[in-house]
Amino acid sequence: MKRFVFFIGFLVFSCLAEAQHTPDTLGIGLPVISQVNQGGSYITFPIDIGNLEPLWFEANINPNFYLRHSKNFRLLGVITPQIILRMYQETSFPVRTPSYIPQITLYYMFSGKANARNASFYFRLAHHSNGQDGPFYLDNGEINLKSGNFATNFFEIGFIKTHFDKRFHAYQFFKTSFEVHPNSWSISQLKGQYSTVRWHNAFSVFKLPADAMASKKKKARLSLKGELTWMFGDLNGWDWYSLNRVNVKFTASYYPKFFEDVGFFVQFYHGLDYYNIYFRHQIDVLRFGIMTEKLRF
Repeated sequence: MKRFVFFIGFLVFSCLAEAQHTPDTLGIGLPVISQVNQGGSYITFPIDIGNLEPLWFEANINPNFYLRHSKNFRLLGVITPQIILRMYQETSFPVRTPSYIPQITLYYMFSGKANARNASFYFRLAHHSNGQDGPFYLDNGEINLKSGNFATNFFEIGFIKTHFDKRFHAYQFFKTSFEVHPNSWSISQLKGQYSTVRWHNAFSVFKLPADAMASKKKKARLSLKGELTWMFGDLNGWDWYSLNRVNVKFTASYYPKFFEDVGFFVQFYHGLDYYNIYFRHQIDVLRFGIMTEKLRF
């Protein structure tokens, strides 16, 4: 735990220190910051390596609708009707219990200008369900994965630090946030086996090619993102310091020149499953696919 706290502290210090030597002429506004935080849409290939059930694909449909769009302003509202679905390699190719995660997020940037170094705050309200109304448990006491009802609501409060590294032509983002699921906002069956408080941390780097610096619409060709979540609350009887409470994800993506907004990615995920009622499954998976983020710096 001490090493983990030291690591997070080091990231925060690095972001603050490097930002002091960064010019303001390469700034980005809230639309880009929100896109990085919300994440892009993707489709995986049917070649996962790990203990996830055999899939034809997993798709994350993650469009963003902006309530206000301008370069120099401090406040931005975003509506995101996110849907995650999995098609299984079974007879008739079923798509079981998609995750519906509609959300509204409010961003506030502490500076009124799009600077190369900046800090932002955000607040999110979200719903997560699977669109089913069957009993949560089967007669044998197991969770009903095919038609069992899953529903929870939560809010998230977070902080995002951004800066531009001139030496590497790269934008860097550090995020830390707390996600809270009040007991009265979730179905009663989740109590004691679904984390109600989650601490999210993410560090992202978007590398721009050197010739992009002269363009008005700069697009990153390479990106790296590391994410770590620590889950608190009453969870399967685990001690608060148990490593079972940790979810980690590493994603690397490459956007070739011959595609406009589509790139390839490779991702490793370890932790509890994020796919609605499958939340008790501990998974380790390495997967590949295509992704779109439509980021213009």
